[in-house]
Amino acid sequence: MRSQKGFTLMELLVAMFVAGIVMAGVYSAYYSQQKSFLVQDELAEMQQNLRAAMFFMAREIRMAGCNPTGGADAKIVQKDDGTIHFTMDLRGKDPDDPADGDTSDPNEDITYTLADLDGNGIMEMVRDTGGGQQIVAENIDALDFRYLDENGAITGSAMLVRSVQITIVARTGRGDLGYQDTTSYTNLQGAEILPPPNDNFRRKTLATNIKCRNLGLL
Repeated sequence: MRSQKGFTLMELLVAMFVAGIVMAGVYSAYYSQQKSFLVQDELAEMQQNLRAAMFFMAREIRMAGCNPTGGADAKIVQKDDGTIHFTMDLRGKDPDDPADGDTSDPNEDITYTLADLDGNGIMEMVRDTGGGQQIVAENIDALDFRYLDENGAITGSAMLVRSVQITIVARTGRGDLGYQDTTSYTNLQGAEILPPPNDNFRRKTLATNIKCRNLGLL
């Protein structure tokens, strides 16, 4: 037993140093993977939120001006760059009734716009059918509408609108340290709708052109 030797202080220090390097490498790899996972999770949630909002809004705008009886005066009521208000005649008071010649039934008078309902500076895309604004999508930095006539040109007259171009810019719910968004976001016409935010939120743009098949029929 007296001939057996233990570790010297120098050997222990070297071993601790090597172990520290290995652990630092393991932690760095773990942190990098964890950060990548969180970023991808945020991006997936943002894209799902964005696509769902566009789907429902486009489906309803496509029906703007629906007027089977010819007496409902269904139309685009308000056409601002950031707000659209339109009416349609879908059915009567009962779900089984046909169109009844007015636009006073549920889901026949609709407005889409942006609002900060919580007062925290974070904008949401909201839908209003007369009973108050309801959130359709959160973390929306820009909502842009452009109104085109039958020739595809921008028109200032609601009576001449035949299609609507929609552009939405959404952002992630959490920032990404080490990332800076310096992108200038534009609509399908090339006009800037959101200047470079210069923050650490990641963003995505979704745009489409909706043909309002019921406008201009009567």
